[in-house]
Amino acid sequence: MLTEFAWTTLALVWLGGFLGGVAAGAAGFAFGVVATSVWLHVIAPIHAAFLVVSIGLVNQLGLSWSLRRAMDARRLSPFLIGGVIGIPIGVALVVKSNPGAIRVALAAFMVAYGVYALARPPLSHVRWGGRAADAAIGFAGGVLGGLAGLSGILPAIWTQLRGWPKDVARGVYQPFILVAHLLSVILLGVVAIDRAGVMLALAALPAALIGLWLGWRIYGRLDERLFQKLFAALLVVSGLLLMF
Repeated sequence: MLTEFAWTTLALVWLGGFLGGVAAGAAGFAFGVVATSVWLHVIAPIHAAFLVVSIGLVNQLGLSWSLRRAMDARRLSPFLIGGVIGIPIGVALVVKSNPGAIRVALAAFMVAYGVYALARPPLSHVRWGGRAADAAIGFAGGVLGGLAGLSGILPAIWTQLRGWPKDVARGVYQPFILVAHLLSVILLGVVAIDRAGVMLALAALPAALIGLWLGWRIYGRLDERLFQKLFAALLVVSGLLLMF
């Protein structure tokens, strides 16, 4: 029953789900970053990770289906191979980790990525590494996915550095997130999930779906560059609040 949770806890769980849903609807990959910046203030890291991967799985099912024609199995496969190896490592880390260390590391990553996205320095496209580099990024994304449900951030940045067109990029990182969330849900369920985690996920899901719908609406109305700047600023602010 939800009555076992304090109203302040539920309010922040709903807020995190809603804001994460908005981010996912608009950007396709940032649900975990935004939602976790709120959730880690009131729930345990293992529960936050479970909420991210379980609710993110629902989000990505719809988003990936809409991009099914843009998916290329050969381009996607090295990311998936690396991710499947990295996810169990991330799950093992979150079970044994220090919550404060996770919070600081996550906040630092959010600030760093937000500053990068705000600056958007003109970089040459990455041509080196080939499929081995793609697999390494998939592995790192898998570790982050198992650790905190943040599997999509590194692959999304990497596809931009590769210079892939928008549809091609989303045809890689969105199914990658989908598979990573599915595997993480299974592993987290086996390792550490409990009744409280399931109840929190069910509580956050409606707010996340409303946010997802609103994110699509916002994306259709705002200039893409302006939205990216505003969203990057939100990442920086959220990361600083989480850190301090």
